[in-house]
Amino acid sequence: MSTFHGWAFDTCNAPAVGTMRRWTSSDYQAVGVYYGGRGRACKRQPNLSLEWLRAVRAMGWRVLPLYVGSQSPCVVAKNKQDVRMGRHPWKQGTREGRDAVGKARKLGMRRGSPLYLDMEAYGYRKERCGRTTLAFVRAWDRTVRRQGYVPGFYSSADSGVRHMEAARRAGVRDLPQVMWFARWHTRPHLYRESALRRNAWHPARRIHQYAGNVKERHGGRTLLIDRNLVHAPVARFG
Repeated sequence: MSTFHGWAFDTCNAPAVGTMRRWTSSDYQAVGVYYGGRGRACKRQPNLSLEWLRAVRAMGWRVLPLYVGSQSPCVVAKNKQDVRMGRHPWKQGTREGRDAVGKARKLGMRRGSPLYLDMEAYGYRKERCGRTTLAFVRAWDRTVRRQGYVPGFYSSADSGVRHMEAARRAGVRDLPQVMWFARWHTRPHLYRESALRRNAWHPARRIHQYAGNVKERHGGRTLLIDRNLVHAPVARFG
């Protein structure tokens, strides 16, 4: 498993190769890529391909693969209401876990790569909704892990991340192996997050998304990005 400690950005559409080359002048050394899932906001991804990944890797970029699958039944975002999971979350999580691995393989990501399941903010304290969402996540995690990949999880610190931490403390199995928590408007940190016990997902198992929807310009190219501090696995390639 390959790990990275440093700064990363993610943006809805994978930027053009030329933009990625210009951005090597920034402090960022890793990029989050939305590579699959029915809930993905930017579905077309005109730049993302095996050739794109080869090109950016040759520039020294590490890759954080994000899969935006079905969302919680009590997802908050209005633009995710049409991709909520159904009445059979375990079967659906298994199916989407297979899809996540299949799409990763097509892009050249090897076994040992992390695949980060993006679960937008949801009302996890609603018992039925929390139970359904957890079943989906566990099935997705189990499927991804059994095929040799590392199941990661992205969510807001005060919803999905608190939910996973409560499940961990309760001894639930098949939980994510890496935690990517979103808490904006704060300084970047990895082990001072109030939603997580300090010894949970440690070491080299955390990413903090500390700012979002920020315009940045490097090398004459401007992107709208989220900012992240990383100490976690990154994708492996052949």
